[in-house]
Amino acid sequence: MTLAIIILTKNEEYHIVDVIRNARQCTDEILIIDSGSTDKTVELAEKNGAKVFYRAWDNDFAAQRNFALDKTAADLILYIDADERLTLKSVEHIKKILAQDNLNLQYKIQRKTTAFGVTFNHGVLNPDYVLRMFPREKVQWSGKVHEHPNCPCEIKTLQGYLEHYTYRSWSQWESKMQMYSTIWAEDNFKKGKRISRAGAFLHASAGFFKMFFIKAGFLDGWYGFYTCANHFFYTMMKYLKLLELQKK
Repeated sequence: MTLAIIILTKNEEYHIVDVIRNARQCTDEILIIDSGSTDKTVELAEKNGAKVFYRAWDNDFAAQRNFALDKTAADLILYIDADERLTLKSVEHIKKILAQDNLNLQYKIQRKTTAFGVTFNHGVLNPDYVLRMFPREKVQWSGKVHEHPNCPCEIKTLQGYLEHYTYRSWSQWESKMQMYSTIWAEDNFKKGKRISRAGAFLHASAGFFKMFFIKAGFLDGWYGFYTCANHFFYTMMKYLKLLELQKK
């Protein structure tokens, strides 16, 4: 079977060369879906042999992922973010899958996150599993933010894991949370969701409790506390922006 690896980008010159080289261990068909980079992302991607397609950013992550589906004829597609890397064990497992002939399976993979120079094992950035590899003709994505795939195939687990090198600074965290919270509020307002001031506080408090205590964020020390506290403010911001839209 054939495989295309899809990478969504905007101003990812810091990561783009490494992620393309990492992806090339599995396939020569690497598609970059760029949403308007103003740095050297596109130039570096093309220089390193990737195919680059442009789709204007409209606050819809699912639409970006769906846009790529008709840009390739590959049997399988694998989504990797620019700040993620496949481990060697994952690469070898993918090669074994490609040697088979089964288009009725989708695959999830464990993701381990490193942020601010720290590898997290609990709380907000705890290791999780994400669905990433699918038969191209059997998947569609939905959800503008925290998007999710819709695929009827049986789920299997890829060996190894994704190394996720996310936020390098707190300002980067803040800018992403501002974007995510705005998209979430606008999308949920259109869907008819409503909230009160008390409800916003309760949701944020419940989010902190879940991440810090239930998911044991406290075991990651001060960084665990910082990320859980930021999760409180992120959740609060989502609902306050929703409340603001209600008033308007």
